Amino acid sequence: MISKRVCVAWLGIHFFLITAVCFSGLFSLVAEGATILPSALNKYARKAELIAAFVLGKEAAASSPMRRSIATYLHAAGIQAGYTFFAPNIPGYHKLTLELYYEDGRVEYESPRVTGKAAGLRLDSLLDRLADNRYEPLREVVVKMLALSVWRERPDVKKIRATFGSVSPPSISDFEHGKGESFQPMFSYDFSLREEEKQ
Repeated sequence: MISKRVCVAWLGIHFFLITAVCFSGLFSLVAEGATILPSALNKYARKAELIAAFVLGKEAAASSPMRRSIATYLHAAGIQAGYTFFAPNIPGYHKLTLELYYEDGRVEYESPRVTGKAAGLRLDSLLDRLADNRYEPLREVVVKMLALSVWRERPDVKKIRATFGSVSPPSISDFEHGKGESFQPMFSYDFSLREEEKQ
């Protein structure tokens, strides 16, 4: 039977390793400037990250038995990575912008609209899939359907240019300097809606 002291020692080592993994990820984020903490802390965070890496055996040679033992235990216990994949690193998303050209020369900008939260989630999911190259043959058809749904509400529009792209949130330093999110176009289509109506 395993003694109480062995169990307490193993539990202590286990939680020590969890703490080291989490702090390693946290210090990495601070060192990269991905938090709202002052940039003066970046160099101290980098040193602390190296200490945490040393504790986890990552500074040892790849063939080191200590490094392999720690890595094997971390993977077996499912604690090889911290939980730094949550905030503050917000992922980008995709957006479809519709330029509406009217007969009188006016140009308006619109996005496909949906009613309800569930439909909004479906539209977001659809736009994310359109960015995937596997959906390239369907892109124009899907974008045309979204453009036509907007045209039905505005029958005096003569042409729609649909521009699809990715939106990236600003980095922490960009945000501190007042910069907003950036839009990177990926593809666009022009639809002459009067011709569509005739067909």
